[in-house]
Amino acid sequence: MIFQGKAIRASEIEGGFVEVTFDLQGDSVNKLNQMTLAELRDVVTQLSQMTDVKGALFSSAKDCFIVGADITEFSQMFDQSEEAIVEHLLSLHEIFNTIEDLPFPTVTAINGVAFGGGFELCLSTDFRVMGQAAKVGLPEVKLGIYPGWGGTVRLPRLIGVDNANEWICGGSDKRADAALKDGAVDAVVAQDAVREAALDLLAKAAEGVFDYQARRTEKTTAIKLNAIEQMMAFESAKGFIGGKAGPHYPAPLAALGAIQKSANMTRDKAIQVEAKGFAKLATNSVTRALVGLFLKDQYIKKVSKQYEKDAAPVKKTAVLGAGIMGGGVAYQSASKGVPILMKDINDKALQLGLDEATKLLNGQIKRGKMDAQQMAKVLTQITPTLSYGDFDRVDLVVEAVVENAKVKASVLADVEKAVSPDTILTSNTSTISITELAKSLERPENFCGMHFFNPVHRMPLVEVIRGEKSSEVAIARTVAYAKAMGKTPIVVNDCPGFLVNRVLFPYFAGFSLLLRDGADFVQVDKVMERFGWPMGPAYLLDVVGIDTGHHADSVMAQGFPDRMGHEGENAIDRLYQLQRFGQKNNKGFYRYELDRRGKQVKVLDDEVPALLEGVVGASREFSEDEIIARMMIPLCIETVRCLEDGIVATPAEADMGLIYGIGFPPFRGGALHYLDEMGLQAFVDMAAPYADLGALYQPTEKMKQMAANGETYFGK
Repeated sequence: MIFQGKAIRASEIEGGFVEVTFDLQGDSVNKLNQMTLAELRDVVTQLSQMTDVKGALFSSAKDCFIVGADITEFSQMFDQSEEAIVEHLLSLHEIFNTIEDLPFPTVTAINGVAFGGGFELCLSTDFRVMGQAAKVGLPEVKLGIYPGWGGTVRLPRLIGVDNANEWICGGSDKRADAALKDGAVDAVVAQDAVREAALDLLAKAAEGVFDYQARRTEKTTAIKLNAIEQMMAFESAKGFIGGKAGPHYPAPLAALGAIQKSANMTRDKAIQVEAKGFAKLATNSVTRALVGLFLKDQYIKKVSKQYEKDAAPVKKTAVLGAGIMGGGVAYQSASKGVPILMKDINDKALQLGLDEATKLLNGQIKRGKMDAQQMAKVLTQITPTLSYGDFDRVDLVVEAVVENAKVKASVLADVEKAVSPDTILTSNTSTISITELAKSLERPENFCGMHFFNPVHRMPLVEVIRGEKSSEVAIARTVAYAKAMGKTPIVVNDCPGFLVNRVLFPYFAGFSLLLRDGADFVQVDKVMERFGWPMGPAYLLDVVGIDTGHHADSVMAQGFPDRMGHEGENAIDRLYQLQRFGQKNNKGFYRYELDRRGKQVKVLDDEVPALLEGVVGASREFSEDEIIARMMIPLCIETVRCLEDGIVATPAEADMGLIYGIGFPPFRGGALHYLDEMGLQAFVDMAAPYADLGALYQPTEKMKQMAANGETYFGK
C-alpha cells in the first residue's frame, strides 16, 4: 500500500502500475471535499517522485466516480475577495497539473457519475474509459459559476471549441455514447468491464501503442484554430448562448469569454484566465442565489428521504376525475412506472383524460424521449373505469374533481367506502381546507392534501398538506408517491391557499391595486418580466384562468379579510363577469391566437381598456422601481407570515416552494433570500411609504425586530 487515507488509497497492482482509488469513508458517494483534495495532493506528489511506476489508474470503489466538489465547503470560499479566490484556485490547479504531468501514462475508469470537479479530474488524465451507464458533465453554470479546475482549458482542446461551448455553457450532463462521439472519453464498455478495459488501455499506453505524450501536448498548448476559425466559432456562439441564458445569468457568456481569451495560450496561462473569471462570478449575487437554491434543494431532498423511510411502498394508485388535471396525474404516474386507475362518471370524460395522456406521450415521441412501444407500455399502466370496482387494491387515491368543497367532500366520502382501511386519500385542491374536507370522512387520519400544479408534467412542485387530523403515515406515503412521480414534495400545514397560493394572491392583489391607481397592465407585465418572472401578472392570470383566479381570490378574501379582502369590483372581477377567462377561451387581459405552428400566442386586445373602465384609475406614470416595490412587498411579507405562522417549516422550503410552484426568479433565490440580500431594514424602509395601502404592505412586528437587530433568514 502506497497510501491509505479516509477518502483515497493508492496501491501497487500487477504489471508495475499504481491504482488510485476514491472511496470516501462515511458517505455513499465520492466528492472532492477539503479532506479528499488534501489526500489527493499527497498521493500525486508521492507518485510524481516515483521512478519505478509504469502508469497510474484512477478508479472508484463506489457506484459513482466523483459527483463533484462538496458545494457546502466550496461555496465558503465565495465569501473571500477575488484575489483570495484566485490564489486558492491556483493552489488546487497544482494538484490537477501534477496529475497531467506525471512521468508515466494515466487513465481514469469512469464507472458512474463524474460531474464538475470530478470530471475535471478525469480530464487531467491522459485517457478515459467510461461505463455504458455512466454520465459525465460540467454543470457549474447552473450554480452561477463555470468550471474552475481546468475544465474551460482542457475540454476545448480535447473535443473542440464548438463541442466544449455546448458542454460548458449548457451545463447538461452527457451519456456515454454522446461523450464518446464528441471525444471526451476514449472508450465505452459494459459496466462490469470498466476497470479491466482501463487497465488494458493503460498497459498499451505504457508500451507505446497509444501516444500519451501527444495527448498531453494537445491539452497543454494553444487551441488549433486560426484567427478566422476562432472568430467564427466564438462569435457565432455568443448570440446563441447569450439568448438562451438571458440577461440575468452571466455564467454561460463568462465561460465562453474565458475559453476565447485563453484560446491562444498554453495551459498554465490559460488556467490563470479561468481562475480570474471564476472569481468574478463567485462574488456575484446571482451565484449566491443559485448556490443557495442548490443547498435548499439538497435539504428538501433530505426531508423527503426521512418521510420515505417511514412510508409503505405505493404500488398502485387511482385518480378521481379525468379532466386535464386528472389526465396529467395519470400520465405522470404511469410514465414513472406506478400503475393508476382513472375514474370518472362517463365515457366522454374518461376519453378526455386518455386524450390528455396520449397527447403528452406523443410529445415525448416527437422529442425522441421514447418510441411507440414505450408509449404503448405507459398507456397500459392507465386503466380507465366508471366504477370503484378495483379500488380496494390501491394504496393511494388522488381526488382531482371540480374545485367545489361540497362536490369534493361527497366524492371523497364515496371513495372511502370502496377502498381498504389503510388506503390513503388525498385531495388535489388549490384552496379548499383539508381540515374541512376531512369532516366528511370516517378515517380523517388517512387523508391529506396533494396539490399538483398545472401543467402536471412540467411543474416540479407538489404541496403535501397536513390537515388537523392527518396522520404521519398519510403524509409519509403521499410524499413517497410524489417522489415516485418525479416531483419535489414540500409538506405544509393547512390554511386558505396553503403556501403557494397564499403567497401568490397578495402579489395579484398588489397588481389589482396598481391598476386601481392608474397603472397600465402591459407596462406592469413588462417590468415584472424584466425583473425576472417568466410572465407578468396579467399574463399569468390569463394562464391560470381568470375564473380560477376569481374563485381563489374570494377564498383568500374570506380567509384573510384584513389584508386580502377588497371593497368593490377590481379588474379580475370585471373580466370574470365578462367571461374573459384567459387562455382557456382565448380572451382575458390579452387575446390569444394560434400561430403557424398551432401554438397559442398572446396579442394586445384594443377592447380591454374600455372594458376595464371604472376599475382602472386615471392613467398615470409609475417608475419601474415603484412597480417592483408594489408587486414584491405583499408577496415577501406573506411569505414571512407563512413562516411565522408555521404553515411552512423552514425558510428553505418556503423559497423552494415559490421557485418550483410559481416561477419566482431563480437568480433572485426565493422571497426570503431576496429579503436577506436586500437587508430587512432596507425592505422595511421600502415598504414604509406604502403602509396606507393596507395590511398587505405592512411588515410584521417580528420582521421589524429582526431588521432592527440586523438578523437574516438564512444566517451566514
